[in-house]
Amino acid sequence: MDQLPSVAVTRPAGAAGRLNLRAWSKLTPLARREARQGLLYIAPWLLGFFAFTAIPMVATLALTFVNLTLAQREPLAFVGLDNYVRLAADDRVWHSLSVTLRFSALWLPISIIVPFAIAVGLNSRHVRGAPLFRSLFFLPYVVPFVAGVLVWEQTLGDNGWINDVLRLVGVEKPPSWLFDSTWIYPALVMMGVWGIGAGIVINLAGLRAIPTELYEASRIDGAGAWAQLRHITIPMMSPILFFTLILGVVEVLQYFLVPLVLKNGTGEPAGATLFYNLNLYRTFFTYQELSYGATMAWLLFALTLAITLVLFALSRRYVYYAGAR
Repeated sequence: MDQLPSVAVTRPAGAAGRLNLRAWSKLTPLARREARQGLLYIAPWLLGFFAFTAIPMVATLALTFVNLTLAQREPLAFVGLDNYVRLAADDRVWHSLSVTLRFSALWLPISIIVPFAIAVGLNSRHVRGAPLFRSLFFLPYVVPFVAGVLVWEQTLGDNGWINDVLRLVGVEKPPSWLFDSTWIYPALVMMGVWGIGAGIVINLAGLRAIPTELYEASRIDGAGAWAQLRHITIPMMSPILFFTLILGVVEVLQYFLVPLVLKNGTGEPAGATLFYNLNLYRTFFTYQELSYGATMAWLLFALTLAITLVLFALSRRYVYYAGAR
């Protein structure tokens, strides 16, 4: 039987509003009361969203078109796109952005692969004492962050125990981890790997949700461990991996606290730790250039949004959702 041709239905501009009002008028008194109660329950979140997110975002956008600064006390004036033109020509901004992107290229793969690999190992039936290892891996995550950075500063110092171990094994001149622009990024990566406990827990939760029937059927078909990892574990874990990727992108673009504590926000050595968010912080609170800092903040927002949208567009090809078409 031939299919009937589909007919596109168009509505006037105000049709959606009228439909909503009509749907509300058709609700029973009980349904209306439940809807009002639901709005009442989410009212604190809505107030917080508008007070601490929506309104500040609009305010910072407005700041980008004026010359507000607390350091020079200039009269407030509309400057149009002058802040954006200055941003495009600011070498410090582009240097800090390149520092952030270089570190992101190094850290993001590690922050996704290492927790996933450890979680796969802990999820294996052949690992004894898995609960103990889970606790040990998660323990650094609950340590106060600044205290952990200060401990690592002593550990990676020229006379720290890591360099002492390297000297014992025959390395005459061990790396100057925190004072050499070549070794500072591996040092930051080691600090980051130390706190991946939350990522391990998230991956373990995803692994436990994979149906065991898939592995049993694959073993009957003669699939080995590598085939199961490639054709079952990774596809079924792709939503979790994508979730950690999005979180990792947002976090690494806002990387700030470690270089602030480690180098007191100076960007040393040789500007290698002048991350974009640190440069933004210094513009706001050290130089007190509020309008220019707001412009830098909107550049960071635009960059984060663009990368996230690209990742979501690519996820349609690489992320598998069970039960989805």
